[in-house]
Amino acid sequence: MKVTNEVLLKKINLIVDKLMNLGAPDCETDITDKAGLSKGLIPRDFGIAEWDWPQGVGLYGLRKLEDFYKDGRYSEFFKNWYQNNLEIGLPSKNVNTTAPFLPLVDLCDTLNDPIYEKMCIERAEWLMDYLPRTKEGAFQHVTSAIGDRQGVRLNESEMWIDTIFMTVLFLNKMGHKYNRQDWISEATHQVLIHIKYLYEKKTGLFYHGWSFNENSNFGGVFWCRGNSWFTFGIIDFLEMSKSTLDAGVKKILLDTFKAQVNALVKLQAPSGLWNTVLTDPTSYEEVSGSAAIVTGILKAIKLGLLDESYQIYADKAIEAICKNIDTDGTVLNVSAGTGMGYDADHYKNIIIAPMAYGQSLALTALCEALV
Repeated sequence: MKVTNEVLLKKINLIVDKLMNLGAPDCETDITDKAGLSKGLIPRDFGIAEWDWPQGVGLYGLRKLEDFYKDGRYSEFFKNWYQNNLEIGLPSKNVNTTAPFLPLVDLCDTLNDPIYEKMCIERAEWLMDYLPRTKEGAFQHVTSAIGDRQGVRLNESEMWIDTIFMTVLFLNKMGHKYNRQDWISEATHQVLIHIKYLYEKKTGLFYHGWSFNENSNFGGVFWCRGNSWFTFGIIDFLEMSKSTLDAGVKKILLDTFKAQVNALVKLQAPSGLWNTVLTDPTSYEEVSGSAAIVTGILKAIKLGLLDESYQIYADKAIEAICKNIDTDGTVLNVSAGTGMGYDADHYKNIIIAPMAYGQSLALTALCEALV
């Protein structure tokens, strides 16, 4: 059953109100012990205030909704969010702290302060010149250190699928905004090398990561949200690129996307969601990854990249997402921040908690479902 626009808009407004006021969940207790961290209990991930990837994805979703309304209704919120973080001081430069720059690229014109444009240019240059690389020049998935805003965790010689969404989309967008072919070419290279090492041809799915040190895909797990970063991210990448992308490269990206989607629809649970370990029906069904997957599918249908036969899977997922929005706007059944795992149990044991990216990804999915 297709959800009506009236229902979608009601749910969207609830989600946004919660996103803009999101704090730490009740489950955040002792988050310094090793066992806690292995379950996703990382302080900076919770709430909307911090400058890191969960909040960056949250702002990206809110920016997309503002594009839908076209009336600048969230301009004051964006202005205050970026200004507050400037006053506090930005955290260390890494892959994940690049995520808030993605919505900032478009917001530079409305925030009306040259410092934001300068910040975006400096971050793009830093990615090109200073972000550590693995063999073959892939962006190493450097993240923020636990408990130290100015520290980093190098994840030496590791590639993670998350990087495409957190960093590569920003570099590609900057390249097109400033007509920098070197930035565009590097963004394309990063997408291709991540496909080379993370895409599994037999299943059509993506592994979470690759280690050049171990020459392995870690636990070889097909993680839902990890796969969704590609499903959603690659369609936004293609939309940004428009006619500038080489036709042969575009075909590779589209063929990979379609193969992944064909694998995903076969794994969709009866509820309409996907399991956090895609190939393990005993793992819990997870809403943020499911929302990003259906966002990519819906957008691809609208752009004519997928045919209408996929609409039935999208409608089923949207209905399930709506059922997972609480009366106060909290998006339910969202897994917390997830580091690299060596077995399925690692992903199955990540806690469920309200997260900014859960709000945002559900938001983008419902926005794409509007007709």
